[in-house]
Amino acid sequence: MPASKSVKLNTGAEMPTLGLGTWKSRPGEVEHAVEFALKDGYKHIDTATAYANEAEVGEGIIASGVPRESIFLTTKLNNNDHGRVEQALEQSLKDLKTDYLDLWLIHWPAPMVENLSGPDRSIDWLDTWKKMEKVYKEHPEKVKAIGVSNFCVEYLERLVANSEIIPAVNQIELHPACIQEDIVDFCRSKGIVVTAYSPLGSNDSPLLTNPIVTKLAEKYKVQPTNILISLQANKPGVTVLSKSVTNARIAVNANIIDLTEEEIQELQDVDKTTHFRVCSPRWTGWGSLGFKDCE
Repeated sequence: MPASKSVKLNTGAEMPTLGLGTWKSRPGEVEHAVEFALKDGYKHIDTATAYANEAEVGEGIIASGVPRESIFLTTKLNNNDHGRVEQALEQSLKDLKTDYLDLWLIHWPAPMVENLSGPDRSIDWLDTWKKMEKVYKEHPEKVKAIGVSNFCVEYLERLVANSEIIPAVNQIELHPACIQEDIVDFCRSKGIVVTAYSPLGSNDSPLLTNPIVTKLAEKYKVQPTNILISLQANKPGVTVLSKSVTNARIAVNANIIDLTEEEIQELQDVDKTTHFRVCSPRWTGWGSLGFKDCE
């Protein structure tokens, strides 16, 4: 399966397969990373209100000189904004210095209190989604697509059964030690694109020295990071976020290669012996959020 360059959303829009992720990318660094990535050919930038860097991402977009309409921009509703959906959107647009979002996600199905110290059990995330649907329908000039992040199958089933609009995207942790095939398969069956975050399994990930990964890196004469990012780009209906604030790494990470079906399976099989998750949902105070490996 050759790696894709872009994936079609259920809205009809094209989403570039490779995006620059900005989680943990600090102000002072992230604007330069975004500027460099866009000048280097990236067309997809992913941020979130929770990352506290939307303003800097916006500065990087402007500094790049790349026309806004050539960029696919995603941000996410923070956990303490479930009760003020419309205001949160306006703040994100203002901080990002843009008139519209290409994609707006619920970051977690986990409403939290203002200072993020625990859950806000007075709010149902399904009501949050319905407010996002309303904004999407009433303001297509501000939001081109809506979706979710960190949703398991159980939560997706509830959403699909009780909503007018099927999410365009579900952004989840995906790498060889956390393949979450049940979620990927469910999303495919509903026409929901999956975006893979943490494709390396964190910066100092053991996956970078995994013998299968290093063997393939040697075969294709690329870095282990290229194998791990390319794995996701080789899956139908999957996009992937690479993350760095270093120009050289941003450039290297853009080298996506085609993998064989056997190589993809070999990488996916790592999960059978070395399963781990970088981003547990438990910090939200909502328990496992339906993820079986977190129960």
